[in-house]
Amino acid sequence: MNRRERAVFVISVAAELAGMHPQTLRIYERKGLIEPFRTPGGTRRYSQEDIDRLALIQELTEQGLNLEGVKRIMAMQAEIEHLRGKIEALESELSRTRAEMRSQAQQIHQSYRHEIVLRSEVLPEVRRNRNR
Repeated sequence: MNRRERAVFVISVAAELAGMHPQTLRIYERKGLIEPFRTPGGTRRYSQEDIDRLALIQELTEQGLNLEGVKRIMAMQAEIEHLRGKIEALESELSRTRAEMRSQAQQIHQSYRHEIVLRSEVLPEVRRNRNR
């Protein structure tokens, strides 16, 4: 589901769900704390994700942070999520690479077995060559 399909709440409903005044949502948008979806006519539409974000903003401001502090915390949270995603991708790639390396090492070791000549097989031939 894309952002447009998830953005179903008009500003008055979103404000009520978040326990805020609609003007507060407009201020948060101007400050870059929230970015609601806009219809072709320019109407703001908010998703549940936006409502959750508004709740976080409210929680942080109630703890004494100003809006710039809230913005920084939210930017850091977004960066943490981005980095977690990268870590997961790298761990997955590492796992695949390790499995490939194990498989290749196993194939190499198996190829050695075909090249190994037992001493008991070579020894009679060496003795014959010495006696000549």
